[in-house]
Amino acid sequence: MLRIMRKFSVNALKSSSFCNEHVYFRKTKMRVVSVTQQKCSLRNYSSPPGDVKSLHSVINPHISRIRNIGIMAHIDAGKTTTTERMLYYSGYIRTLGDVDDGDTVTDFMVQERERGITIQSAAVTFDWKDYRINLIDTPGHVDFTVEVERCLRVLDGAVAVFDASAGVEAQSLTVWRQADKHQIPRICFLNKMDKNRASFTYAVESIKQKLKTKPLLLQLPIGEAKTFRGLVDVVTKEQIIWKPTSDLDDGKNFEQKLLLEADDPNLFQEVQDARSTLIEQVADLDDEFAELVLGEYSENFDLIPADKLRSAIRRVTLAQKAVPVLCGSALKNKGVQPLLDAVTMYLPAPNERSYEFLQWYKDDLCALAFKVLHDKCRGPLVFVRVYSGSLKPQSAVYNINKSCTERMSRLLLPFADQQIEIPSLMPGNIALTVGLKQSATGDTIVSSKASAVAAARRAGRDAGGEKRSTSDIESLLLAGIEIPDPVFFCTIEPPSVAKQQDLDNALSCLQREDPSLKVKLDPDTGQTILCGMGELHIEIIHDRIKREYGIETYLGPLQIAYRETILNAAQATDILDKTVGDKRHFVTAELEVRPRLGERAMTKPVIEYAASVIEVLPKELQEAIENGITNSCLQGPLLGFPVQDIDVTVQSLTVHPDTSHTMISACVSRCMEKALKKAGIQILEPLMNLEITVSEDHLSAALADLAQRRGSIQEIQSRQDNRVVVAAVPLAEMMGYSTALRSLTSGSATFTLELASYQALNSQEQSALLQRRMGLV
Repeated sequence: MLRIMRKFSVNALKSSSFCNEHVYFRKTKMRVVSVTQQKCSLRNYSSPPGDVKSLHSVINPHISRIRNIGIMAHIDAGKTTTTERMLYYSGYIRTLGDVDDGDTVTDFMVQERERGITIQSAAVTFDWKDYRINLIDTPGHVDFTVEVERCLRVLDGAVAVFDASAGVEAQSLTVWRQADKHQIPRICFLNKMDKNRASFTYAVESIKQKLKTKPLLLQLPIGEAKTFRGLVDVVTKEQIIWKPTSDLDDGKNFEQKLLLEADDPNLFQEVQDARSTLIEQVADLDDEFAELVLGEYSENFDLIPADKLRSAIRRVTLAQKAVPVLCGSALKNKGVQPLLDAVTMYLPAPNERSYEFLQWYKDDLCALAFKVLHDKCRGPLVFVRVYSGSLKPQSAVYNINKSCTERMSRLLLPFADQQIEIPSLMPGNIALTVGLKQSATGDTIVSSKASAVAAARRAGRDAGGEKRSTSDIESLLLAGIEIPDPVFFCTIEPPSVAKQQDLDNALSCLQREDPSLKVKLDPDTGQTILCGMGELHIEIIHDRIKREYGIETYLGPLQIAYRETILNAAQATDILDKTVGDKRHFVTAELEVRPRLGERAMTKPVIEYAASVIEVLPKELQEAIENGITNSCLQGPLLGFPVQDIDVTVQSLTVHPDTSHTMISACVSRCMEKALKKAGIQILEPLMNLEITVSEDHLSAALADLAQRRGSIQEIQSRQDNRVVVAAVPLAEMMGYSTALRSLTSGSATFTLELASYQALNSQEQSALLQRRMGLV
């Protein structure tokens, strides 16, 4: 087996204390790590020995020179390859890894290396020209959207990578919307400019049309597809040309010189026009730059200094009025260094982002836990982003969400699956903590309970005299992420009863790592139910349980997470009269349920009280009533799926003075079940947005197959020589679709699925589903 010496310089590794205390290597069958110098004889690219930076050399600059960025894109747009090149050019790895070879830094899980995809986000820290960059490489597959969501929550900027031959694809649109939600400034990188059918113009037009944003062209390519050899910086009018001396060229050597009209008259004119357009675009969006253009430089745009134009582009980017667009080919080692320059020039520093909750904390510690990993030796490792104050090892911190104090033993600087210990963490940075046993994704961490109370007091006092409830104040302080509901579920069983406890522990750890994974117990059969975001998600979880925890589990058939709703309004009454010991518990409840009419699906019932009830109802009983109603909606009366889109009115309630809150909840819950059955139940099935990219030759076969799957075609777009079919298809019809589509199109088509909404089943389909669930078919 090839033995590869990765990442750290030999000099750094000679220190035994460094090896023993600071660097932690994870061995896999794909890579054997050695602390002795090895020859990288089979690598395509390599740097001279001895010039790889140690993680100890990562600079700790002023907060204005820190960049927290994420790489986000559609599947296979080149995120991981771009990240690998960034690490190589910044000097932190000696050899260039390849996704297809399974030896990149950020794809370190065995499952990632086998499949050639990113499954979980990976953080790396490096420096570039006196800037410290904390970078997170995110997954592109729709099943792992939560990974992107929780990373974007703590980032200040993002690089959106696009395949220049495909433009904006389905998942590109999803991650763009997520970035919009968190108001993250971003820059676009048109990757794969060397690919056949790559088109700079087409890609820019798709950004404009589909993302509804204004692209600022900061670079123009020199050549496209096979002729792509460099680019022109529109701001400075300099051409950057990579002249490979051989096929093994690593892209570190390039020629940068001013573009002259004599070099290429057509390209020169194109750059002149692009610069004039860029200046006009920026002047429209930035008043300060407009005054400069109309005043001092109105006669000749060519005289506008590059630094003035860059400052204006930065202001426009931070205000999210437009996005800078750059181009290159990460795989062919072209355009990555200018991209790194753009990250430092145009994306914000942590102190340039405004967070409302920071004003309540002043200089006290305020950090957000956004990801958890489990290490067999050190237990849970929690990723934190520090917003204010500082973190130090061996210090106690307070978790507001869990209302508990924990002691953090160590702080680690992440470099994918390896880390080094650091003495402190300053504001604006991202690091790993060891020792936090309770903290999970979305938890806010502060220095002490007193600090949290003081911040809550300031928030309440500064609310302009308005009365704020505790939950309102908490919403100012806490910042979590939205976890979408799972759409697939299946049973999971251990090989024997003796392994059940081990399986429960493994699932508990995996749930803490992955908030989109849900585990529940079937009350009827006692089986463990695994709920996930898709087939691949559940397959990966199953594989991880086997490899990481050594448990051979059995998965039941994948099933669809349906939902239930009601067709009509109905009323029901229930009486509970029970004597326990010497106490009589007596409750009479009358409820009315109605279908809720609204565009957006509501998974929680909307609860109202009749005027006669609300006048006499004590506040403490409201919680018991609402618990009873909510619990009865978790499992519908027909198939046991959650009930959505209902309004509930409590018409009357009579309670004996000695009655416990548990008995009130039980009576209300039973009354709800009666009302739901009377109202008539309708099954809702998940409807998916499907996007298929297929060649003209196989289009008719793909469309015919969709028709058989109850799919409705919404539009067929053209993308270069291919067709993009946009359709809506029930998830129940998409089982095993990947294999079917490959067979139909000789493996040439690709598709993406995303949950759109829930739609009602027709009576025939509902009847067939009921028969299948009851085992009659």
